[in-house]
Amino acid sequence: MNSRRDFLKQAGLAAAGAALLPSFAFSPAKGKAVGIQLYTLRNELPKDVKGVIAKVAGAGYKEVETYGYSADGGYWGLNAKAFKALLDENGLKAPSGHFGMDGFIRSGNVDEIKPLIEGAAAIGMKYFICPYLDGSLRNSADDFKKVAARLNVIAELAKKSGLQTAYHNHDFEFVKYGDTTGYDILLAETDKKNVLFEMDLYWVVRSGNKPQDLFAKHSGRFPLWHVKDMDKVNNGINTEVGTGTIDFKAIYKEAKLAGLKHLIVEQENFAKDPFVSIKQSFDYVNRELI
Repeated sequence: MNSRRDFLKQAGLAAAGAALLPSFAFSPAKGKAVGIQLYTLRNELPKDVKGVIAKVAGAGYKEVETYGYSADGGYWGLNAKAFKALLDENGLKAPSGHFGMDGFIRSGNVDEIKPLIEGAAAIGMKYFICPYLDGSLRNSADDFKKVAARLNVIAELAKKSGLQTAYHNHDFEFVKYGDTTGYDILLAETDKKNVLFEMDLYWVVRSGNKPQDLFAKHSGRFPLWHVKDMDKVNNGINTEVGTGTIDFKAIYKEAKLAGLKHLIVEQENFAKDPFVSIKQSFDYVNRELI
């Protein structure tokens, strides 16, 4: 499965992207700011966090979504204060971040989650997002009920720091357990006010479901969307937004029903330089969706 632990490594393309970047024209968003999940640039960030953030801003993005924070390593070697200053220098905000919550979900030990909440609050985030579940935590309906209960606890803790908890899906949440799915359980058994959802449109479509149906059934619970497209030839990989098979315009018609506030570009596979790719996706979303 294409996931955060299994992606295609790309090499030899950075130089071409660097050459093209200076010619990028930035046109400001007409409505909602367009964000990017920085996991998209997971190969580039550790090498040059300041340069990558500058290029993200240069491509037109106004928001970033973080991943991989730890109390020891901070944000790619920068502590929260330094990373916030870097964002400010580039006119960027980080309204949301992905934080690994498996440890707390497994143990229930709040010491596993408190440092992550502190890291999110320190750079002024609003959304504290569970990005993924280890395979050992999601093998039955009861497993998902436990996850839902833990998310409710996380939400109460996060709320004290001014954060809203949310859950980001892949496709494993749509596996059937009798007449229900893991996603159904999470939606039903989490507090509607405290736990919201970041819908990854690609994974919902790949699972054989329609985002619009979920918006209709659970209106207002999807303030964040991951916008990534499905390759026309190989549905198992992503491509630049607007060049694949997903009808984003039809989905975006239901943005109000979903409760959408943040559109976040993400891409895990590249056939071209990643910086050229993120600019192309930004231009499509900025031009066609907002």
